[in-house]
Amino acid sequence: MKPHLVIATVLAAGPALAQTPELTVYTYDSFVSDWGPGPAVKEAFEAECGCILNLVAAGDGAALLGRLRLEGARSEADIVLGLDTGLIAAALETGLFMAHTIETDLDLPVEWTDPLFLPYDWGYFAFVGNRGAAQPADFRELAASDLKIVIQDPRSSTPGLGLLMWVKSAYGDEAAAIWEGLADNIVTVTPGWSEAYGLFLEGEADLVLSYTTSPAYHLIAEEDDSKVALPFAEGHYMQIEVAGKLAATDQPELADQFLRFMLGNAFQSIIPTTNWMYPVVMPEGGLPDGFSTLIQPEKAILAPINQADALRDLALDEWLRVLSR
Repeated sequence: MKPHLVIATVLAAGPALAQTPELTVYTYDSFVSDWGPGPAVKEAFEAECGCILNLVAAGDGAALLGRLRLEGARSEADIVLGLDTGLIAAALETGLFMAHTIETDLDLPVEWTDPLFLPYDWGYFAFVGNRGAAQPADFRELAASDLKIVIQDPRSSTPGLGLLMWVKSAYGDEAAAIWEGLADNIVTVTPGWSEAYGLFLEGEADLVLSYTTSPAYHLIAEEDDSKVALPFAEGHYMQIEVAGKLAATDQPELADQFLRFMLGNAFQSIIPTTNWMYPVVMPEGGLPDGFSTLIQPEKAILAPINQADALRDLALDEWLRVLSR
């Protein structure tokens, strides 16, 4: 091709490239990892929207809210994906989110009517260990054992916060005593889930705080049935992960398109075998076979969203006080 034709072609393409819309989604580290949902979600949505989807890792779930508070209305994010029911009240207080326009028909164990935040997956917290090893039946038995556990920091991690809410919801005024019993079981407290689970897989602990669905990963992805989630008599705390649209977005229609896509089959069918959680809308092909082997908690625990803030603050004070001794 002649040089002047090359230049003309580039100049003609320039405005078209510049006009390609971009959507920026803040999320947690494991979501954007090579083995997480991020790569497949990005490919599927970009094929639908003709846009560029920027998935930005911002630590673990609770760290997302911290970053958003620091950036405020200046944030480059259009959507935050990875908050959960324990953080919704605090997120609402920032005034940074706006209502979505998405109609929902969700397959959730609880009714969902929030106008700002949309669920995209859910699950139950659980301690995960090795098949054939000791399996305490509740927190008291765990505290009385010599088993070593790895947990996550509730100030930066949604699983860590979930554990805090689990203990407080199940034990109320006795929660501090439970933490006193667990203190000598704790090997370390990590900033996020990935670090904790990695330590467990490296043999640094007997148990790790994770999800009832975690063994499905090992079974389906690795053909390894050696990992099990422990059923606890108190019941298991439920996590519902959500996404919300920022009021300062300059792509409100594209943001709504993503949220609508998030509840569609292309996104929801990715969740079970990448995020290893339950989808909020059952995929057309149903759940993978390995999910039928998972424990099903007899009791689901979930603090009301409008009470979560107060409960979290009280539980965090107790946790810090006990573990700082």
